[in-house]
Amino acid sequence: MNQLPLFVSIRGKPVILLGQGDAADAKRRLIERAGGLCVDEANADARLAFVAIEDRNTASDVASRLKARSLLVNVVDQPDLCDFTTPAIVDRDPLLVAIGTGGASAGLAKMVRQAIERILPARLGELALRLQSARDAVRARWPESADRRRQIDMALAPGGPLDPLKPDSTDNIDEWLERGNAMPASGAVVIDLNSSDPEDLTLRTARLLGQADHIYIDGPIGDDLINRARADAVRHVGKPSTNLPSGLVIHLRLRHGLADD
Repeated sequence: MNQLPLFVSIRGKPVILLGQGDAADAKRRLIERAGGLCVDEANADARLAFVAIEDRNTASDVASRLKARSLLVNVVDQPDLCDFTTPAIVDRDPLLVAIGTGGASAGLAKMVRQAIERILPARLGELALRLQSARDAVRARWPESADRRRQIDMALAPGGPLDPLKPDSTDNIDEWLERGNAMPASGAVVIDLNSSDPEDLTLRTARLLGQADHIYIDGPIGDDLINRARADAVRHVGKPSTNLPSGLVIHLRLRHGLADD
C-alpha cells in the first residue's frame, strides 16, 4: 500500500482551487459536492489545494509555492507533484466507496467504480443511516463491544438479515434487534490453507478473517494473505496456547507444512 486512504471533512471549509477549464470545473464540482468552499490562493485558512493548470512548469511552481505554506496539494494529471490524489467515488450517502490507483490510471479506477455501481443497491445509504440511528439499541442489545461487533458482522454477512447486497435489508433492522443471531461470544477456528496465495482463499475463510479478533500465523504465510484480515485484528506468530484470548480466534496453518500437534 503506497498511500494512506483517508476521508477528509471539508464541509464549510475553504479549499484553494487554481486553474481554468474542464479539469478545474470538475474539481470545483467535487469540492462543492463535499460541502467545501472554493477560494483563491490568497486565503490563509485553507489546508488543501487543487491545481488545474495544464502547463507543467507553471503547475509545478504553483504547487511548490502552496506546499511551502504547508498545504496538501493535488495537481491534476501530475501524480508526481501530488501530496494526495482523488479517487473514483461510488456515492451511497453517507456510505462512500473510493477507488484509487495512486495516479497510475484514472481510467482503470473509473471502470472499477462502474462495476461496483452495478453491484451496490440504491438503498445502501439508507441502511447505513438506519444502523446509525439504531446504535443505542444495538449497544443495549449487546453490551460487550466484541460481542456487538461479531453480531453486526454476522448480520451483514452474505445471506444475513442485513446483507448489504440485498435491496430490502434496511427493512430487517428491527426484527434483527429483536431476535439477534445465534452466534457464540468467542471461539477458536483452525483453518488449513492449501497455499499462502490470497487468491486461493475460500469465501468462508475470507469472511472469518474479516471477523477475527486474533489470528495465529502457523507457518510461512505471507502478508498478502494476512492483510485480508481486519487491520485491528491482533497477529500472533505460532499456534495458540491452551489459554485463548477472548473473541474469535483464527489459527491459520499451511496444509503442506503443518506443525506437529
